[in-house]
Amino acid sequence: MAGFIDLTGQRFERLVVVSRATNNDEGSARWNCLCDCGGTTIALCRDLRSGNTHSCGCFCKDRIREVNSTHGMSETSTYSIWKTLRQRCANPNDPAYKNYGGRGITVCDRWNRFENFYEDMGERPSSMSIDRRDNNGNYCPENCSWETRKNQNRNARSNVTIKYDGKTQCMAAWAEELCVDYETLRRRLKRHPPQIAFNM
Repeated sequence: MAGFIDLTGQRFERLVVVSRATNNDEGSARWNCLCDCGGTTIALCRDLRSGNTHSCGCFCKDRIREVNSTHGMSETSTYSIWKTLRQRCANPNDPAYKNYGGRGITVCDRWNRFENFYEDMGERPSSMSIDRRDNNGNYCPENCSWETRKNQNRNARSNVTIKYDGKTQCMAAWAEELCVDYETLRRRLKRHPPQIAFNM
């Protein structure tokens, strides 16, 4: 046959042509093919050569499976925290947005994928949540750690920090360090500067 091209033995992506098949109703050449997955298919010559057909159908199934597959952690608290921090930074309808995205706080590009977040932060330790060391900084590996609620409260933006002897921390931290009752220290600081209140 004039112009006949024998494709037997040739590979097209996942398919290897094994033999000629009967033409279709329009008279176009077709070929029997064996797929790498073990399946078989009959493909048009033009589709094989153009790349329109490159598997028995398993390629599309694999892509759908890949898209629909999950990391298996959607029900964990670690995933919930990741989802929450992204919402409050990017969704203006989130109740917490004004304190995060509304202030310009963002999530780094790497953490747009949960798998990367999990690789950087690991599993959420019991009774801990994510905390930004710099309260005005973004959510990124360099600025985040798992912290207890106590430490998070000390890092809250509403806290008044006190600088003394080259060190800055909130009043609760100073009270703990000085072994002084919090209310006692608060009263002292209302009447005296830290240099005096911390040494009474």
